[in-house]
Amino acid sequence: MKVLVVYCHPCEESYVSAVKSSVISGLQEGGHEIRLIDLYAEDFRPQMNAEERRRYHDRGVNVETVSEHVDRVLWAEGIVFVYPTWWYGLPAMLKGWIDRVLVPHVAFTMPTEAQGIRGKLRNIRRMAVVTTCGASWLLSKFVGEPGRRTLLRGVRSICHPLCRTSYLALYKMDTVSAAARGAYLETVRARMRSLR
Repeated sequence: MKVLVVYCHPCEESYVSAVKSSVISGLQEGGHEIRLIDLYAEDFRPQMNAEERRRYHDRGVNVETVSEHVDRVLWAEGIVFVYPTWWYGLPAMLKGWIDRVLVPHVAFTMPTEAQGIRGKLRNIRRMAVVTTCGASWLLSKFVGEPGRRTLLRGVRSICHPLCRTSYLALYKMDTVSAAARGAYLETVRARMRSLR
């Protein structure tokens, strides 16, 4: 499978960077073809400026500033998002990537009076989220896991109708043992190796 890994963390020495390495190793071991988007390393600009917003609905024009990212999304059969959960949601950099890259005429068609929004990313048949959370599982569920919902309900809704999803989270990231962190890395690697 052709898998796009979208990675979002500013620090190379972070635990999330080790998670990304486990994702890539597992995918390689599983025989997948991989492309990586490292948002911070690429110095991706997450904010949509006024001119981009004015041209948001204009076919072709709305991808001019992000065409390389759009091309990688259209190449992929699967997407794996790797990021830290901050304040129960997506880092601003990753949310900005979604805002600027998954635009009308590429990712979806705008709704009309007669028909609702329709997804166009039918090439995406597999989506996974790999994340770390400072909060516990219970607190994360209580708050509603907005990051998980944005990706696995919102973005998934514009993918292939049979797109399968998975969610791997290490909860209580700041207080779990080194052994638990190591076990999570191995779990991530194994799950990515068997990604189908």
